[in-house]
Amino acid sequence: MNLRQLKYFVSVVEAGNMTRAADQLHVAQTALGMQIRQIEEDLGVALLVRHSRGVEPTTAGKVLYARAIDILKLVEEARREVSSAERDNSETIRFGITPALMLIAGPELALTVRQNLPQLFLSIVEGMSHVLIENLTRGDLDFILCYDVPDLPQFSRTALLQDDLVLITPPGTYKGESIAFVDALDECLAMPEPGDSVRTLVTRTARDLGLELNVTYEVRSISAMKNLVARGAASSILPYFAVIDEVKAGSLAARRIITPALRRTLFLASSKQRGPFRGEAGLTGAVRTSLQRLLDELGTLAQPLWMRTG
Repeated sequence: MNLRQLKYFVSVVEAGNMTRAADQLHVAQTALGMQIRQIEEDLGVALLVRHSRGVEPTTAGKVLYARAIDILKLVEEARREVSSAERDNSETIRFGITPALMLIAGPELALTVRQNLPQLFLSIVEGMSHVLIENLTRGDLDFILCYDVPDLPQFSRTALLQDDLVLITPPGTYKGESIAFVDALDECLAMPEPGDSVRTLVTRTARDLGLELNVTYEVRSISAMKNLVARGAASSILPYFAVIDEVKAGSLAARRIITPALRRTLFLASSKQRGPFRGEAGLTGAVRTSLQRLLDELGTLAQPLWMRTG
């Protein structure tokens, strides 16, 4: 039994499904199944009960899962402590953030960490929320700042704020006027790809109301979506902070969406499988500091949730 097999076993238990775990680990399902069987043969006990809905741990499997979590944490902590000692006691945290948040909060976060936490080296990675969540699951990132992080046993998450999406249009006669969600769907829309948190929220809300979402332009780039809107080719549903500069400059307009509002929750999340960081508390404080400008800009479109955790 080795560390890779333990990591595979933990992933299978947490996913509850061999296929899903194989996808998350980027390994073939047959290879994953072989590794699990090798552990069972080594220990001489069945660790998983396989059924039509997936798998679940046996009593012995639950014991191994708890021990594996502890072992993986200790290994990660040892690796980090050894690396930190080699780098004159410095500490590296791999931090994921969404593209829109990067524009308004990323520079402030980097400067705050550099000034207040000199022993912490923050390696910032930009990505869509669903991509960051996958990276955190695989262990490629230590912390992520993104939207609608699922409530999974392997995640530790803190709700930081909620904000409402807005309809982005070319400048026109509707400045400052709200728009009903059903009317927003009548627009020629440029939207992110499925899986993106904005697209998911709009799709789910439309489905709950028995409405259909028709996307004319499917674009991953926020800049490209803003360009389409500015040229009068489309409208879009985006977070307000993604277009603050353009709205202030008068090249785009933003309208509050109502009945219902499209509200998302921003989380700071990490994996429970990793060891603790010495600079973790300082990083959390730096994140909140960097978000203050965002809250100031959003005004009534956002509210802080500093003390709420999940």
